[in-house]
Amino acid sequence: MIDVNEFFREATLRICGNLQIEQALHATLLYLREYIPADHAFLNYYETGIGAYRTVATATLDEGTEVDLLTPMPPEARDKIRDKAHEYKEGRVIIDSAKTNPGCAAMLRCHGIEDSSVLRMTLMTEGGRLSSIVLTSKGEDCYSESHAELFSSLVGPFAIALSNVLHYREIIELQNRLSDDNRFLNRELLRISGDEIVGADFGLRDVMHQVRRVAPTESPVLLTGETGAGKDVIANAIHLGSPRRDGPFIAVNCGAITESLIDSELFGHEKGAFTGALSKKRGRFERADKGTIFLDEIGELPLQAQVRLLRVVQHREIERVGGTDRIPVDIRIIAATNQDFAQMVADGRFREDLFFRLNVFPIVVPPLRERTSDIPALVQFFLERKARELKVVDTPRLADGAIDALTAYSWPGNVRELENVLERAMILSHGNDLQFDDLDRRPAAGVPHAALRKEGEQPLDLDSFTSQHIRRVLNLAGGKIHGPGGAGELLGVNPNTLRYKMQKLGISFGKNKHAE
Repeated sequence: MIDVNEFFREATLRICGNLQIEQALHATLLYLREYIPADHAFLNYYETGIGAYRTVATATLDEGTEVDLLTPMPPEARDKIRDKAHEYKEGRVIIDSAKTNPGCAAMLRCHGIEDSSVLRMTLMTEGGRLSSIVLTSKGEDCYSESHAELFSSLVGPFAIALSNVLHYREIIELQNRLSDDNRFLNRELLRISGDEIVGADFGLRDVMHQVRRVAPTESPVLLTGETGAGKDVIANAIHLGSPRRDGPFIAVNCGAITESLIDSELFGHEKGAFTGALSKKRGRFERADKGTIFLDEIGELPLQAQVRLLRVVQHREIERVGGTDRIPVDIRIIAATNQDFAQMVADGRFREDLFFRLNVFPIVVPPLRERTSDIPALVQFFLERKARELKVVDTPRLADGAIDALTAYSWPGNVRELENVLERAMILSHGNDLQFDDLDRRPAAGVPHAALRKEGEQPLDLDSFTSQHIRRVLNLAGGKIHGPGGAGELLGVNPNTLRYKMQKLGISFGKNKHAE
């Protein structure tokens, strides 16, 4: 006598106990043969478009094997499958034979087990894919109706297992595709930003020498230089020259993330950590695991985030917002800033201990005006790239004397400004040679602000103007920030936001410090 409940439970544990379907099939075969004659099992999917069964897993008494074997079905078998497809939706178990079923004969012949009896379970998985789990036993008429009935009790577990395996294989396929895309993008970045960095043999020669020295190490790198000088390109080159080149390269613009979201973006959050956190989210540091994270404009990080970043640098572990578990991360940190870090530390706007940990290997990226020898090569590079982007058949040419105008200009916006100037010239050229007659009308870089304005006028840079305006409003409010008549109310901003801004600008707090 068979305890059906015990049989179902033990068989289900084996069927659903392993996402490697060949291993699950082998374990199931060894158990089933105690109750049902079986020495071979295989799993098939029917490929409607080509009229063939694809075997993806087989099992013998010795082992389970993942395969990819295609067995074309004869016309009469294809017609039978088409006509009886509706019967397979709930799952059926059939005692089959090569003598009566041409499709079964073809399948046994393909597997080299022609002189065998067949017990076949057919079912329809999610997405409408017809599948079969087949048991075979050497000899004729090995299966009875009681065997078929016992095997049919496992339709549910097999359907669940097949559904899980299909989803699992889709995930693996997507992961493989993502890895392949990542390798392709890394090769493209290496081609554009690695071995072929424009200016690597001229204006950026010293920088690239430093890159080649530090790239193979795990040391943090701090890139400094003006906005638009190409710090992101140098960061890419360091990553692609390192042992982590096959891992992710995650770039974060710290100045583009609002203070309220900075922790969530960098470190992630747990479900329910705050209003709107409807699901768990991995932060940028987790996404950079086994790779490199590039923290651009790191000087914009608020002090609270700097504390958490210091922990990451020291211990290589994070905690998600709203979580308590410490999550290890294997990352390399490259930071960049266009600010004077030493002055920020002196003003209390950046933690000194974090600065020393990031400043292990500093690299200064020179502005374009200090490497004008790179301009001709950069112009050619950008013209060819913009021609592709703008779908211009022939790469535009420069007018006579145009390159002299470009090299004589001081480029306050650096490489980024050069790229924009060339794109604008291409759009306005109407097929003519490119000219840059308007460059001389722009203010030159390096000219002191005082020389560009008359005495008594407002400062030109935004931070100086903002600082002056906040001080003026604080004087009007008698140094008061919160409450009615406070500087927060007069400026129309949240008092906490105003305090943070004052801290960044080095404006002291205190009710009477700004009163006249």
